[in-house]
Amino acid sequence: MLKGIPSIISPELLKILMEMGHGDEIVIADGNFPAVTNAQRLVRCDGHGVVPILDAILKLFPLDTYQKPVYIMQKTPGDTVATPIWDEFKNSIAPYTAEEMEQIDRFEFYDRAKKAFAVVATGETALYGNIILKKGVVKE
Repeated sequence: MLKGIPSIISPELLKILMEMGHGDEIVIADGNFPAVTNAQRLVRCDGHGVVPILDAILKLFPLDTYQKPVYIMQKTPGDTVATPIWDEFKNSIAPYTAEEMEQIDRFEFYDRAKKAFAVVATGETALYGNIILKKGVVKE
């Protein structure tokens, strides 16, 4: 064990976060996301929700300050499902960036996921509970 690392961060996920460089992206995906299909590197966190994983990653992970750092999957046109998880995402990222989350089309999201450094597959049950983080530089 190490001090200061949230216990929800597995050794595999910590290694992925360390290997990522400036501009690399990581997807934290809900349980419905086709993670295996879209991942170059897949990290399984099946027993956890997206928000606890997001909160833990953000304690260690600098967000990009040169480009949009956070993307979410927009709802399919005509879908009326509520997305309260987006408010939780906003609350989680607020201490780390003033940038708004950018909504991108579902298929654009999949394309970005295929190019992302890694996909974290969670057991999240909220619909549209997918988020992409772009890594920044450590300035401390």
